[in-house]
Amino acid sequence: MAINIQTPNGEITLTNEVIATVVGVAVTDNYGVVGMVSKNFFRDNLTDFLKKDNFARGVVISQAGESITVDIYIVVSYGTKISVICQNIQQSVKYSVEQLLGFELAGVNVHVQAVTVK
Repeated sequence: MAINIQTPNGEITLTNEVIATVVGVAVTDNYGVVGMVSKNFFRDNLTDFLKKDNFARGVVISQAGESITVDIYIVVSYGTKISVICQNIQQSVKYSVEQLLGFELAGVNVHVQAVTVK
């Protein structure tokens, strides 16, 4: 699946990997985020944190018509306020996607898969 943006000069196509990279960078820059994990974190492997070079497994992009929703799966640090971390992630992802890619997100859903002690 890809996102198509129509401009006066032609059409721009953004693949999911591009969107996932922008989202992943915005997520990992937030305080309290230990890492991004796959949607099936417990089934795959408990110690399988994503490296910075592969954000696609921690980000699920869904498109229904013109609205685009992003689901993010993360692990947070113990002792941090989870609700504040999630709100910061939602704001930074929305801002990054709007500024860098040029389209608005209908929603940013953050799923906390685990809490770890650093």
